[in-house]
Amino acid sequence: MDSKALQNSPPITPPVINTVAKQRAPTLYVIVAIKLLKGALLLLAAGLFFSLVGVDLQQQFNRILMDANLEPEGKLFGDIGRWLQTVTPQNLQVFATGTVLYSAFSLVEGAGLWLRASWAGWMAIGESSFFIPIEIYELVEKYSTPLLVILVLNIWIVWYLYTNRHRLFHHHHHHLHPPSTG
Repeated sequence: MDSKALQNSPPITPPVINTVAKQRAPTLYVIVAIKLLKGALLLLAAGLFFSLVGVDLQQQFNRILMDANLEPEGKLFGDIGRWLQTVTPQNLQVFATGTVLYSAFSLVEGAGLWLRASWAGWMAIGESSFFIPIEIYELVEKYSTPLLVILVLNIWIVWYLYTNRHRLFHHHHHHLHPPSTG
């Protein structure tokens, strides 16, 4: 190709990839911390539940009450003792397995948010949104301040992630510049 042809050819431009600038997002990292902490605590709880498979829970409960000089025949402790009689090793193992799975969900969600992956943003929005009607129902049935705090937190997470999704997360859309004419 001669130099005159090179001068008249359109310039070659690389594709522009829409990436998130490394903007500070302290609120996002608070949400990440919440998700990772929840996942870690659920994993610890699952380990505890697995360790209790095959243990006589009612006997253990009564021993703890005796050691603490509490009366196991009272209304509250009696109800708990009767409930513990219904817990089988099989349903405890199922519950522990479900807890591990939910823990993994929270840990993956937190890691994805940390990496600012848009799928993780939608995952967090979906998970938090899922629980909002359940929490409202539970609050209507019986008020609980901790549940109200969790509800407000979930609403805040959904609002924050949804309204800031374009600023916070990587979007894998490739925008090519149209070729120049002339």
